[in-house]
Amino acid sequence: MEQLMRNFFLFLSKNKPLTKLAKKYGLHFGAGRFVAGETIDLAVKVIKDLNNKGLAVTIDYLGEFVDHEEEANEMADNSIDAIKAIGREKLDSQLSLKMTSMGLDISDDVVLRNMRRILEAAKEQGVFVTIDMEDYSRCAKTLDIFKQLRSEYDNIGTVLQSYLYRVADDIADLNQYKPNLRLVKGAYKESPEVAFPNKEDVDENLKKIIKMHLENGNYTAVASHDDAIIEYTKKVVKELNIPNDQFEFQMLYGIRPERQLELAKEGYKMRVYVPYGNDWYGYFMRRLAERPANVAFVVKGIFKK
Repeated sequence: MEQLMRNFFLFLSKNKPLTKLAKKYGLHFGAGRFVAGETIDLAVKVIKDLNNKGLAVTIDYLGEFVDHEEEANEMADNSIDAIKAIGREKLDSQLSLKMTSMGLDISDDVVLRNMRRILEAAKEQGVFVTIDMEDYSRCAKTLDIFKQLRSEYDNIGTVLQSYLYRVADDIADLNQYKPNLRLVKGAYKESPEVAFPNKEDVDENLKKIIKMHLENGNYTAVASHDDAIIEYTKKVVKELNIPNDQFEFQMLYGIRPERQLELAKEGYKMRVYVPYGNDWYGYFMRRLAERPANVAFVVKGIFKK
């Protein structure tokens, strides 16, 4: 039943008509738990609150199904506005983005132009930028562009997903760039031809790449709400004598906030992924797919209205 629910919500996440409908009607039906708001001003308030609690942040202006250059340019403008807000308000925050929203599916020229605009603005403000990983069909191209940009900029990282068979090879291939990587399980529906179908294998592969990346001496962001993964990371960094400034934990805004505070109080760097914007639908559906408890929360919220 859990897998059926996951597949159902992942299917809904790719529905363009529902995405347009969600934009029109705003953050209803529980999405406000996972999304900071529709504007940068609302997001800034959330970031300040999290910073005051000892939590670092990475902010993401949500956007999917970007098919036109003008829209991609507008998405890049919004990311630059977020970077300027981080600098102006002196926030402990980085920026995350999806390259499809910057024009990845349009042309290399468009996405590279927008990415360089963003990275230049981020460099001026001292802001680090992480390229989110999307589905398997875009993985190789995303990594190729990351390598190109990494050769030009220091303030850029990306994400690798442990449910892909290829990920250990990607860790080895990227090592020459000394990359800052966020390591995750993965939130897209993929074919068993390219991804592990069983959760146990995904978990074990995540542990494997966490250790690989730490042993390579590179900065490692462990993005997981799974206590087994968190405790494994604590164990490995102790065994390898990894300093606390070489790794951090990351979790999503609205999920396990108490655990986030616990990790920060234990002395670990704890970063919260805070999305905002009106194009929240696809992101929200993937959060429902990941955790059945999230569905129960949303249903409860609907009937309270």
